[in-house]
Amino acid sequence: MAEEPRAPLRRIIKLFRAYRARLAVVGALILLSSLVSLASPFLLREVLDVAIPSRDAMLLALLALGMILVAVITSVFDVLQTLVSTTVGQRVMHDLRTSVYGHLQRMSLAFFTRTKTGEVQSRIANDIGGMQSVVTSTATSLISNLTTVIATIVAMLALDWRLTVISLLLLPVFVGISRKVGSERRRITSERQRKLAVISSMVQESLSISGILLGRTMGRSPELTERFADASDELAELGVQSSMAGRWRQSSIQIVMAAMPALVYWAVGYTGVISVGTLVAFTTLQVSLFRPAVSLLRLGVEVQSSLALFGRIFEYLDLSVDIHPGTRTLSGVRGEVRYERVDFSYGEEPTLAGVDITVPPGTSLAVVGETGSGKTTLSYLLPRLYDVTGGRVTIDGVDVRDLTFETLAETVGVVSQETYLFHATIANNLRFARPSATDEELEDAARAARIHDHIASLPDGYDTLVGERGYRFSGGEKQRLAIARTLLRNPPVLVLDEATSALDTQTERAVQEALDTLAEGRTTIMIAHRLSTVRDADQIVVLDRGRVVERGTHDTLMSLEGHYAALVDRDRPLEPV
Repeated sequence: MAEEPRAPLRRIIKLFRAYRARLAVVGALILLSSLVSLASPFLLREVLDVAIPSRDAMLLALLALGMILVAVITSVFDVLQTLVSTTVGQRVMHDLRTSVYGHLQRMSLAFFTRTKTGEVQSRIANDIGGMQSVVTSTATSLISNLTTVIATIVAMLALDWRLTVISLLLLPVFVGISRKVGSERRRITSERQRKLAVISSMVQESLSISGILLGRTMGRSPELTERFADASDELAELGVQSSMAGRWRQSSIQIVMAAMPALVYWAVGYTGVISVGTLVAFTTLQVSLFRPAVSLLRLGVEVQSSLALFGRIFEYLDLSVDIHPGTRTLSGVRGEVRYERVDFSYGEEPTLAGVDITVPPGTSLAVVGETGSGKTTLSYLLPRLYDVTGGRVTIDGVDVRDLTFETLAETVGVVSQETYLFHATIANNLRFARPSATDEELEDAARAARIHDHIASLPDGYDTLVGERGYRFSGGEKQRLAIARTLLRNPPVLVLDEATSALDTQTERAVQEALDTLAEGRTTIMIAHRLSTVRDADQIVVLDRGRVVERGTHDTLMSLEGHYAALVDRDRPLEPV
């Protein structure tokens, strides 16, 4: 894996820029709370040095009331600043999640073919979720503790500057120790998040319906469980390491800080330089100083750890988008499709080379060839799942790269053998194509796709849940649902990517009838596996190693006795013996 990118603090601070006004309110509340709380030690000094020795009941009552009032005011300020700061933190979390999700939506298909789904899920769920405490409470705790420390030091200096200097001598050493601990925690956190991503991928792959079927039928369920247990054990060990990183060093800091008031008592008792009231007030402030000082050191460690999480998120946000939307729209689409000297490559070896094809409006093109000849890649270039590396693909003379994604989605419909259905009702799956579709339009589309009668026979009809990835339905039923979904969009150009290759003959016939209905009056590009489905195509193109080697009608190509004739001969069923 590439070296983890740095996450500059200025980039993190930029995330909060939109909430400057609310943060100003938080800062004001923290400052007011810190200033008000500083009154308590001075009230205490007056109680011990003046009110009690003089037996002034009225003064004592007023001082006690003042101390209670300080507690009430600081509590109210604390609740208000927690509300505002948590709201800001959650909005920043929301912004991060939507930014990453939106950025990934713009990535080309190539990114998702080389990245595990579980890895993507882990970045959005685990990494951003792991930053919740940082963006919701750490920032405000940092400001609160820093304000308290500064205000407390000022108050301590006002009481006795000599004791203040003694109290602060060791703070630079403590800061250095905490920075070292934070660096170690950051490294462990980065490794822990990578391990979480591995576990997320294992869960996504092995506990999906397909994964369960594969594990059970191959007898590998115990091995999968053992692999998961090993990964979980490593994650648990990293959790212990993260929790214990620098713990002894931090404990030593707390011990020294706890001992400081005792040293002050000893020094004052030995020298007698200040009054009892001043001594108690000073040690009260000293405790008030050490508590936020320790918290600041601990927060520094947490911030160091969080930088690893921010780095992983920024790594995704910095991924270059290789497919950018155009600005043009189309109206009155005729549906002429052209591939003009098209080149494409996934790597060094070309997948398509110099492909020239013209599909007149309303006609059908069948693309055939051996496995790996570039058929599916050719179909992916039209809806811009990939972009050409050379030449261009046009619709009605307009380069598809110049069209907006919305226009392209309205113009080109795709039905593939990999039918995807959401874990939702049939109606919701169909309306994914057109949310405004009425119940009557859903039924009309389902009838045209030869699936309405089956849906109507179900107890819940169109409100039936399809199950994860549509596993409650057969392959042919899912294909017809996908066809009905495409019919609702009514695109003028249609791409059929081996839409019946995985079906039995009887189911294929039913799906083919639905496809014929779908293709009526549309420009249709069929990627064919079973050549029996392309005999009636207006034009057939034969690809071999990414190049067009033959083109023509079925009869024309058969008469050539070349590549196409060989494919047809091999596709014929064997005669019974």
